[in-house]
Amino acid sequence: MATSTPGLTARARMRARRRARTPSVTTFRPAQRRLAAAFVLPPLALYAVFMIYPFFGSLWYSLTSWDGASAAKDFVGLDNYSRLLGDERMWTSLFHNLVWAVVGTAAPVVIGFLLAVLLWETGRGLRTFRVIFFIPFILPGVVIATVWSWIYNPLFGVLNSGLSAIGLESLTRGWLGDPDTALIAVLIAAIWSYFGFVVVVLLAGLQNLDQSLVDAATVDGANWRQRARHVILPGLAPLITLVTTITLIGAFSVFDIVFIMTGGGPGYSSEVLAIYTYKTAFNQNEIGYGAALSVVITVLSLASAVAFIRFRERAYSYD
Repeated sequence: MATSTPGLTARARMRARRRARTPSVTTFRPAQRRLAAAFVLPPLALYAVFMIYPFFGSLWYSLTSWDGASAAKDFVGLDNYSRLLGDERMWTSLFHNLVWAVVGTAAPVVIGFLLAVLLWETGRGLRTFRVIFFIPFILPGVVIATVWSWIYNPLFGVLNSGLSAIGLESLTRGWLGDPDTALIAVLIAAIWSYFGFVVVVLLAGLQNLDQSLVDAATVDGANWRQRARHVILPGLAPLITLVTTITLIGAFSVFDIVFIMTGGGPGYSSEVLAIYTYKTAFNQNEIGYGAALSVVITVLSLASAVAFIRFRERAYSYD
């Protein structure tokens, strides 16, 4: 008969639950280790060559004043990072990335979750809707940016034509040429291209959800909101963490769709860190300072992802 330990604190109970969830260590035979190494080492080598080595190369360049052409790479220490602190353009770009991280993460996850639950409860045309919603995600960024540039075109774009057709001519404008709307216009295009991925991932998770729990909640009188909050969301928590983390990382490294649709303009109204890094390194030939900006992007991406995962794990531990 199980007995509870008196005086056991919440932190101790949380550690006990974590230990209970930790799988036991399995001992592998030499042949199994060699087989595992044969599968792991090739991709690890590719990762080291194309990811780890360039990252440390960027760290080195960020400590120099190299212009990308001359042989001399003068070591300047942390001067490039000191320059970042007083760079107003960098802070403006960072603010745009933060807007992208908040809106561009929350919107596709919320839209994807609602659509996935709706399709799951309806149970009709799942394959068809999967394909329809997933198509924007697999399209190249160039195609998405070009199509939405046509939609936003002030002369023949569908958006302005539709507004004019319903008597809202006063709202028509050059959406990508207006500093007040350029960033949000590009962000809407990015959300459209990504929420389908969330739908497909969460729909797969819903199909593996224990239906008896949902039925029991329905019998107990729980409405749709209560079922979603207390049954469906906890069951999808790992998948929601996955798609949110991927979106957060992408929010700080977004480049292609902004570069094609606005180039960071008009002015700097839609410029993000990756665009500023590109212009600094390759247009102004300041490779050292551009490398420092790229390091900032990497740190922000990793820090935000790790912080979110830790927050989610802590919240899950107290559920």
